Amino acid sequence: MNDPTRQPPRRMIQVGKVHGAFGVRGEVKLESFTEPRSAIFRYQPWVLRDARGIERECEGAKGRETPKGVVATLPGVEDRDGAEAARGLEVFVPREALPPPKPGEYYWVDLEGLRVRNVEGVDFGVVSHLFSTGANDVLVAQGDRERMVPFVVPDYIVSIDFDTALVTVDWDPDF
Repeated sequence: MNDPTRQPPRRMIQVGKVHGAFGVRGEVKLESFTEPRSAIFRYQPWVLRDARGIERECEGAKGRETPKGVVATLPGVEDRDGAEAARGLEVFVPREALPPPKPGEYYWVDLEGLRVRNVEGVDFGVVSHLFSTGANDVLVAQGDRERMVPFVVPDYIVSIDFDTALVTVDWDPDF
């Protein structure tokens, strides 16, 4: 049965992760996936997810960049024990909290779920995720099997068309 009042689930994007305590006053070491790293504080409220998948909203986190990384103060975390208890929390925000990409740019998460075909028309499935190797980024397509395509434009990633939800790649289907 269709419920017109039911909202579709919000698409949540991971923007960081807590790595433990910083000092004795309740601050935490935070790995930020934003660029610049301190931009993570612009996108609030956060949803903090623990290893069991339990989520809680966090509004008003503050922080700063240091030579050793990002340090944050989370509301309700007052001491080192509280900061250590936050270790491993993943930081998420709704996709709509992120600024719109500039023309010709996109977020990796916006590619997830797009169909992937090579230039000969062979269907590779859909974009599962992307990851960075340091040398280059990699697009992972999941279909009849998993295929990893170097995210090198235009050598291997020929085109991305959001209107048709299609990524065209120049990649051998046997790889």
